[in-house]
Amino acid sequence: MALEITDSNFEEIVLKADKPVILDLWAAWCGPCRLVGPIIEDIGKEYDGKAIVGKLDVDGNPQITTRFGIRSIPTILFFKGGQVVDKQVGAVPKSVLVSKLEKLL
Repeated sequence: MALEITDSNFEEIVLKADKPVILDLWAAWCGPCRLVGPIIEDIGKEYDGKAIVGKLDVDGNPQITTRFGIRSIPTILFFKGGQVVDKQVGAVPKSVLVSKLEKLL
């Protein structure tokens, strides 16, 4: 299951993580985001204990959205050691996201 990431818990959960992090930046009104959402939830279940999987609502968390220059959603950021190491913009098949995550494990 994906964790809810916010401006207030981002540093603790994402930047200080001892595992790779995949973070879905999304919004409720975004059609492609609704396609990616279930994929992120599946990855969260499959990689429980191996990676941290989170979702951040861009409408409710402007600090993180601005900090990473998010202009299009869905955007999926991949973190390792507190740094963005990969990024995917737009809806893609699960295999694309899993492949990027596997490289970080």
